[in-house]
Amino acid sequence: MQKIVFSLGLFFALTSSVTAADAPLEQIKLPPGFSIALWARVDNAREMALGRVGPNGGTLFVGSTQAGKVHAVRFDAGYKSQAVSTVASGIQMPAGVAYRDGSLYVSAVSRILRFDDIEQRLDKPPAPVVVTDKLPTDTHHGWKFIAFGPDGKLYVPVGAPCNICEPGAQHANILRMNADGSGMETYARGVRNSVGFDWQPQTRELWFTDNGRDMISDDLPADELNHAPRAGMNFGYPYCHAGDLPDPEFGAKHACSEFTRPAQKLGPHVASLGMRFYTGTMFPAQYRNQIFIAEHGSWNRSSKIGYRVTLVRLEGSKAVAYEPFATGWLQGETVTGRPSDVLVLPDGSLLVADDYAGAIYRISYRG
Repeated sequence: MQKIVFSLGLFFALTSSVTAADAPLEQIKLPPGFSIALWARVDNAREMALGRVGPNGGTLFVGSTQAGKVHAVRFDAGYKSQAVSTVASGIQMPAGVAYRDGSLYVSAVSRILRFDDIEQRLDKPPAPVVVTDKLPTDTHHGWKFIAFGPDGKLYVPVGAPCNICEPGAQHANILRMNADGSGMETYARGVRNSVGFDWQPQTRELWFTDNGRDMISDDLPADELNHAPRAGMNFGYPYCHAGDLPDPEFGAKHACSEFTRPAQKLGPHVASLGMRFYTGTMFPAQYRNQIFIAEHGSWNRSSKIGYRVTLVRLEGSKAVAYEPFATGWLQGETVTGRPSDVLVLPDGSLLVADDYAGAIYRISYRG
């Protein structure tokens, strides 16, 4: 089988073709009682992380893979955005941002950087501290979503350096480390390219999205939503996809039964990225503690799919439904937006980052 190399040029070309002003939000379809509005314009908006929030408002930090920048969006007590500023630039693929104890952590392919006391220094950001520089240098799947878990450790995925290959021990996994970069260990293996994860509020267990391989067919394999309640689990890459599809090239080496099946199969090639549990109270009760997923959209499927926000419903720790929540960024084969992350504000509204339109939207519920 011929190996297909993903083109970063194609990736970047697909992430910035319209402006936020062009995004026709009147086309977005939501369940009854919900509304969507443009919240802020942020170039190539990827992962979002909430800083400290007080009675006068707070700050949202936003990474940007293509632009090489990290942005800060200041908002007021009513959660209306007030100003957007750049807190870092010239960083290699800083898709991921995380906030802890007044410091901003930023992913930069082989490095994790830290900007201390960031909210007191937004107008004159500090030089970064290198938390670690021991991650692989590969740029293929090298952009990273990062987050602190309930155990206080920083979780960092390392994608496969290819579409399909047998990676070394450093790739196709999710790592975790202490906040100072020490104690690095592998938490999960067999993970092709996770660009989103969160912890279930009731159980404090990890759930994550994973992008399936390309170049099998339009409809195979499915992307995955996975549940990793403990360290040491293996999710199958590159031998098995979506729990039951042996890889055409490597599948003969290991049976699918050797690996953990996904908690929920997602759409094929939908490019499931950021995901969060809904922890707010603004939305109706049936949305609480359920999972919202930003589906960035297919890049090489003959008929486009994704370009939406979906909802996975849980009963306890079991996924029981997978359904669209916000759609309309794809009209036929015409793309007007590519959701890249979701985040719940303290008032219960849901932010949606769109790296294609350079925008962050806010979804609210009024009944």
